[in-house]
Amino acid sequence: MKLNELSAGALKELLEAGTVSNCDVMAAVLDRIETVEESIGAFLTVRDRQALMREAEAVDRRRRKGERIGALAGLPVAVKDNICTEGVRTTCASKMLEFHVPPYDATVIARIKNADGIVLGKTNMDEFAMGSSTENSAFKITRNPHNLSYVPGGTSGGSAAAVAANETILAIGSDTGGSIRQPASFCGVVGLKPTYGRVSRFGLLAYGSSLDQIGTLTKTPADARLLLSVIAGHDPKDATSVGFKDGANAEPENLKPLKIGIPKEYFIQGVDSEVLACATRVTSVLRELGHEIIEITLPHTPYAVPTYYVIAAAEMSSNLARYDGCRYGYRSSSYASLRDMLVKTRTEGFGREVQRRILLGTFVLSAGYYDAYYEKAMKVRKLICSDFQEAFLQCDAIMTPVAPTPAFKIGEKTSDPLNMYLVDIFSVTANLAGLPGISIPFGHSSQGLPLSMQFLGRSGQEELLLQLSTDLWKASPE
Repeated sequence: MKLNELSAGALKELLEAGTVSNCDVMAAVLDRIETVEESIGAFLTVRDRQALMREAEAVDRRRRKGERIGALAGLPVAVKDNICTEGVRTTCASKMLEFHVPPYDATVIARIKNADGIVLGKTNMDEFAMGSSTENSAFKITRNPHNLSYVPGGTSGGSAAAVAANETILAIGSDTGGSIRQPASFCGVVGLKPTYGRVSRFGLLAYGSSLDQIGTLTKTPADARLLLSVIAGHDPKDATSVGFKDGANAEPENLKPLKIGIPKEYFIQGVDSEVLACATRVTSVLRELGHEIIEITLPHTPYAVPTYYVIAAAEMSSNLARYDGCRYGYRSSSYASLRDMLVKTRTEGFGREVQRRILLGTFVLSAGYYDAYYEKAMKVRKLICSDFQEAFLQCDAIMTPVAPTPAFKIGEKTSDPLNMYLVDIFSVTANLAGLPGISIPFGHSSQGLPLSMQFLGRSGQEELLLQLSTDLWKASPE
């Protein structure tokens, strides 16, 4: 096996044993990027090779001296391009921020660097994290490494594709309505969305402030645990940050038998037959592992997608008001007045999907419609949260599909926004309720595309989900 194909855990053992060096690992990753990146398009920016090799050599030098090396051991980490990186372009895959270079690191980036992780580059995404396929980027389309005719999912499609194509060892993304778990599912990697507030959002360019959460895309559950242990923790720079006592870096233990709930609202007409068959196989394995499977109900699930898109669009409309051509970012080159400059800047700088959601968000917040849409959506959100609270009185974890289908073909849904939005039907509920969720690959479809299942847990119970995922990972057919 080539070094770039190994997990972070396996590489750490080799590095600590002195069998390989960080320079060897970095060279393997960069060589892989040079070989496949033109066809996959996972990255928007890859940092200079010489600079990356110098950073890898610096870790090797410290290791030879016997100095303490951080938890990430000098391994490469790819970063979604909506997370600020000092001195490295951060575009949100938008013309609006095409040349934006932040003067500071997001908290998660500072923690990765403090743990001796090396930021490899910035990955492609749907513009401003709006989409489900990474087709909405202003710069390129990212392709699924398992079949280049298919999407990698979105909006963290670049990070998921980079891990799946072995162009990086670790990656981080953001999840507002499934944007880590869905591309992880489509690309056959492990995608962890933490509890809202567990990971600092300082330095994340906001989409939906009450929904956004930074998380991990990795090759194994153990790697997800490792990366989460580095980026999680209270941050005084983020008012929504929450401190948890149960640190996610605990070593996995033998998991006691759990009650795992299967919500009947997630297994409905329209779900692909191979996704349902995957769920049946996973359920069988869970029973073999000693867990009890029970049916539960999450009755307000049918309202989740419209609720999510009202709330997310409203928050996004407010958050993106700052991109006006006055302070930073793109400004139209030709205008007759201040108003004309604002209109042209936002029309030229934002893509069609972003414009569509700005209009929707502004509408639902406008006088005369606020009560009918936004306020009603917030009330339904409370009901969805209550559904989960009731469900977790009956079970320890919940299993659902990540998406109704495996990856779909590039261009298949772009002309039908509503059809694209429905891809998120099984993932948005975790964001509305602020719960942790993880996508675990389990086999492939008849077309060779990855299949996955999602586990959801109570607030702060990432470790339980990671342990459950580890057991399922070991039982996976591939």
